[in-house]
Amino acid sequence: MPAYVIAHLQEAAPHPEIAEYMERITGTFEPYGGRFLVHATQHEVKEGSWPGHLVMIGFPGIAEARAWWDSPAYQEIAPLRSRHIDGDIIMIEGVPEGYDPTGTARALRESVPAEQSTAQPSPRQALSG
Repeated sequence: MPAYVIAHLQEAAPHPEIAEYMERITGTFEPYGGRFLVHATQHEVKEGSWPGHLVMIGFPGIAEARAWWDSPAYQEIAPLRSRHIDGDIIMIEGVPEGYDPTGTARALRESVPAEQSTAQPSPRQALSG
């Protein structure tokens, strides 16, 4: 299954170390089959707020993503970013080809107590329904 490293990064003032990080990062993840899926692109907020930027790197699997993150090459350059940009970074497995969410929905429905299944929708559900 594919895996992803997703970073929600806050705005930062330009700094030479950030430029160096950007110049070097691709060389750290390519040996693990990684590639940028989202980087330095504009986003469109549809709900809530989303200050900052999104970066997403795809990998063939979670083992490759973890190996890249822990690699000496990446760990050497990570401080060039972290000293200047605040943000949150997660690593997550994707879903298999042909994934169908109905099985997950069925399990969710079965876990809801009977009295909840006939309850009135929440205000958020009413607005979206």
